[in-house]
Amino acid sequence: MDPIIYPSELKERLSNGEKLTIIDVREDEEVAQGMIPTAVHIRLSELPERHGEIEQSDEIILVCRSGGRSGTAQQYLSAIGYTGLRNMAGGMLEWVTLD
Repeated sequence: MDPIIYPSELKERLSNGEKLTIIDVREDEEVAQGMIPTAVHIRLSELPERHGEIEQSDEIILVCRSGGRSGTAQQYLSAIGYTGLRNMAGGMLEWVTLD
């Protein structure tokens, strides 16, 4: 599985009704400006305490503003045993251009 997913692919899959595990690692004030529907908000700084809330599934999509913090989250979760991790390239900056 490609460790990267593009916003257009994610949007298409969601519009087709797929149930996906999406974790948004942005800060509270960023999330207040909008989130991907069905995403769960766990700030990057909270991952060490809250990673247990993320159920291991075939695919876990990580999202942030531009792709950097979600990449860090991807590395951290991989190091503690999670698999199927995918980073959304371009982050929410790219996502909002799709509307």
